[in-house]
Order: sequence, then C-alpha cells, then structure tokens
Amino acid sequence: MNLSVVIPVLDEAKCLGPFLEMLRERLGEGDQIIVVDGGSSDNSALIAREHADLVLHCDRGRARQMNLGAERAEGDWLWFLHADCGRVVRGHIRALRALPEDAVWGRFDVRLSGNHRLFPLIGHAMNIRSRWTGIATGDQGIFVRRDQFLEMGGFPMQPLMEDVALSQRLRRLAAPACLRPRLVADSRRWEEHGVWRTMMLMWQLRWRYWRGEDPARLHRDYYRQHYRQQHHGG
Repeated sequence: MNLSVVIPVLDEAKCLGPFLEMLRERLGEGDQIIVVDGGSSDNSALIAREHADLVLHCDRGRARQMNLGAERAEGDWLWFLHADCGRVVRGHIRALRALPEDAVWGRFDVRLSGNHRLFPLIGHAMNIRSRWTGIATGDQGIFVRRDQFLEMGGFPMQPLMEDVALSQRLRRLAAPACLRPRLVADSRRWEEHGVWRTMMLMWQLRWRYWRGEDPARLHRDYYRQHYRQQHHGG
C-alpha cells in the first residue's frame, strides 16, 4: 500500500512544521505528503515546501483543497488529515497497511487534545456514533482508495459537512473500517467557545443538515456564531 496524505491548510504555521516533520518520519519511502494551501496569510506554504512532496495552491475551502490534492496524488490510498491533529504514531500507519484487501474506506477513533473532564466522554461518544451511523468526520482522518474516490467525484463542493456528505456516498459501497489507534483532535474551538456551547452548536448544525438545509447557510451561521462568541462573549 502506498499512501498519499492530503493536508488542507489555512494559516497553520504555528503547528505545521513539527507535524509534517513527524509525519515524514512515520511514512514509508513510497508514501507521499501533499499540502494544499487555501491562501494562507502566514508562512504555511513556505513551511510546507520544506517537508512536503507537493505543495498546491487554490481558493480556500476544505472540499476544494482536498479534491485538488487527490487529483495530483499518486498513492493507492488517500489519507486526509488536519494539520492540527496532533501526533501520528507508527500504530496509525501499521493499522492502515493491515487493512483487508476488500476495504474501501474508513476512519480512526479520535480523542480531544485538552484536559477538560468532559473531553474523554465527548470523544467516546463521537466514536460510538460513527460506528453506529457509518459517518466519519474530518477530525477522524478519513482514508479511501484513490481510484474509488476519484470515480465518485471526491468531496462534494460544499462549504460545510463535506466529510459527512462523502461518508454518505461511501457507506453505500461499504461499511467504514473503524480503526482503533486514536487520532488527536484539536480542542481549541471547544475551549475558546465553551464546551457545552460548542457541543450544542455542532448538534444543532448536524440536525439542520439532516433536515436538508443548505450547507452554505449552515456555514454562515457557524462562523457568525463563533464570531459573536469571540467578540461579544456569547
């Protein structure tokens, strides 16, 4: 198995260098790191060029960025990671290489990075929900066969819930492989905006998405709510 790791970035200079350096140490000789910059105003692209095999540029938007990276990938499998996912350990790579031949796609279990007493429970609930529903989120490090991903058109070009939409398509083909080595999901937004408040916002947005609301409207509401919390305290 050759892996192409696709990492969309936007102003991630603070964490990008150490993350890419660590990732390079874990990957094999035939694997590939692709960073797709969405118009960063910091040194993200410069840092990426020091460590990645390929650095691409496009307008911001995770779906657009990840699709561009997938189009230029050479690996048998695509692995979509966030630059703030913390540590990638050798156990993650071993689990990927041990996938059965009939596997199509999957994701990893996840845990939140912070020390809040609710974070272990939230992470556990995210993993259980994903197993029950067959839906994965970007924090869980979605991986998929490259030929299958390209054949179905990649991530839907929507500004929010693109990971959910892709999962809905993929689970019609096969159940996800749910790998247990946990990825670390960054807890900054939970800590900055409040654990309970963030939890309720995410559930509300997911519920509205299931009811068929326009992802563009959900995207506007998501960032409007975060702006209010950041600048007005709620």
